[in-house]
Amino acid sequence: MFEVKKRHKKARWNKAEDLAGYLFMAPTILVIGTFVVQPIVWAIFLSLQKVQLLGGIEYRFVGFRNFVRLLEDERVWIALSNTAEYVAIVVPIQTILALALAVTLNSGIRGQNWWRILYFLPTVTSSAVLTLIFMWIYNTNGLLNDFLAFVRLPTYNWLGDPAVALKGIMLMNIWSTAPFYMVIYLAALQDIPQTLYEAAAIDGANDWQKFIYITIPLLKPVTFFVLTIGVIGTFQLFDQSYIFSNGTGGPNNATLTIVLLIYQAVFRDLQLGYGAAIAFLLAAVIIACTLIQRSFFKSDRI
Repeated sequence: MFEVKKRHKKARWNKAEDLAGYLFMAPTILVIGTFVVQPIVWAIFLSLQKVQLLGGIEYRFVGFRNFVRLLEDERVWIALSNTAEYVAIVVPIQTILALALAVTLNSGIRGQNWWRILYFLPTVTSSAVLTLIFMWIYNTNGLLNDFLAFVRLPTYNWLGDPAVALKGIMLMNIWSTAPFYMVIYLAALQDIPQTLYEAAAIDGANDWQKFIYITIPLLKPVTFFVLTIGVIGTFQLFDQSYIFSNGTGGPNNATLTIVLLIYQAVFRDLQLGYGAAIAFLLAAVIIACTLIQRSFFKSDRI
């Protein structure tokens, strides 16, 4: 009889614990449901519809026609190609630059705190402001052409040539985003025990061997994180491309990106269903790239 009462008391206690746990989770569940789950479900619904906004909102089910259309749309493939080129160039360079800056600042150079502030300033500056500054630099009458003219080299239409327009955005973003990842690497470098380097020095290892055989392997989880965040961020390039081209993706679609194309479909052409379908294409590409990186780094064993 005593055991039965004890089990009932324990069951009531477990229920009270469960209820308390759900109450503590309720705010997080509410936020995730409102700002994550609901938008995803709504986007799935929109991607299967043709939405009429003018003259009253109307929804007409069209199945997978929006997805078929994006496969046949030449501008989708141009935008995907531009974005892939941007990711393939920016992510490796900004990662290597961030690691180089972090190693330099972690080496104990004089005035390293001031160098950290100086390097990090572009990261805390508005991307719109940075884009306008670089547009002034790249302008035909801007600082870059003035410098070229000063050293008697030919000037160039940096913003008007499709061959170099996207490269200008790449250069700007590498310069402005590398310091953010530098801080992440710097924190990771300071967590590496110095005893490992001391033991390697006793064994006769030089600085390069310490970097290759100690620093790089121990930074592997951080590198995976930096690359993953970098890929996701670069695939979502929008504001710089929008400002550079005034929302057109020009010249000749050279700066057209996937997110800018989504913006044009939804806000310019009022094609919500088609824009949602393109967004799911972007999500699929990002997930695929992340899984490839995970497989390459074998992150499950990091």
